[in-house]
Amino acid sequence: MENLTKKDFTSDQEIRWCPGCGDYAILNSMQKALPNLGRKKEDFVFISGIGCSSRFPYYMNTYGFHSIHGRAPAFATGIKLANPNLSVWQITGDGDALAIGGNHFIHALRRNIDINILLFNNEIYGLTKGQFSPTSQKGIKTKSNPHGTTDTPFSPSDLAIGSQSSFFARVVDTNPRLMQSIFIEAEQHRGTSLIEVLQNCVIFNDKTHGDITGKDVKHDMQLWLEDGKAMIFGREMNKGIVLNGLKLEVVTIGEDGITEDDILVHNAQEENITLHMMLATMRAPNFPVAMGVIRKVKTMTFDEGLISQLEHNIKTTKFKSSDDLFNSGDTWEV
Repeated sequence: MENLTKKDFTSDQEIRWCPGCGDYAILNSMQKALPNLGRKKEDFVFISGIGCSSRFPYYMNTYGFHSIHGRAPAFATGIKLANPNLSVWQITGDGDALAIGGNHFIHALRRNIDINILLFNNEIYGLTKGQFSPTSQKGIKTKSNPHGTTDTPFSPSDLAIGSQSSFFARVVDTNPRLMQSIFIEAEQHRGTSLIEVLQNCVIFNDKTHGDITGKDVKHDMQLWLEDGKAMIFGREMNKGIVLNGLKLEVVTIGEDGITEDDILVHNAQEENITLHMMLATMRAPNFPVAMGVIRKVKTMTFDEGLISQLEHNIKTTKFKSSDDLFNSGDTWEV
């Protein structure tokens, strides 16, 4: 196998994102992650819909499609079924995936097709110049709602886990190294892997994630989950998450008799979605935002099910040719 590098995955296309856009960090992290997967460059396919994020396939020196607004899951599903050996990546934004593409999005997760979905969430429509999106915060004033939106925002994590997604992770665009590790883990998972990237749009929604990514708050507002490890966070690594009745609670180790043994231990492989949902919906400033792999469970993929069904039908069918099929029922001559 040829030893690939980031350069092998970098296309000759001029990158047309605004200076300072978080998309650059995501692209760079992807190009660095793929060589670590031990696959040929020709094995990778990147599919996108419409939006700033959807320019992504142009910048990857792989196969790819810039497809239709909201319909990337249909393209990705068809490609994976046609060639199950391919590594298929769907690149989408919060508007592309959760508005016009909402139905395709949730059913891709439900079916558990073996693809990877990278959801760039900047809580705004950037390509069309700053309209509010399904994830925009209530009250935000935009060109499409100058008096402030009254909508309650969608949470990708709620939709994902509620749709029985087998893999859900969350990362920030300010941590490229951890992005790379999550991308690798997502590809190694069999099933639909959804990665929500909290991404900054410097032009139309700057610092929308600043309450969790700012240098002065990031240690206290981000909980990096690791499977099998206690949920400890904070600048001094002295805070933790406990379950108090039916609610999660932030505690300080060393206060009120709290020890590390009292802190919840993360189990991404727990099939019951309850705790994963609770973790995924934690919000600043009362809670840190859960990062890393929140859910990763093993279950049959959509493509495995179809292939298994096809192989069974081939072995058990009484029809050996199309003529056998055509002549199997009521027939007549004209």
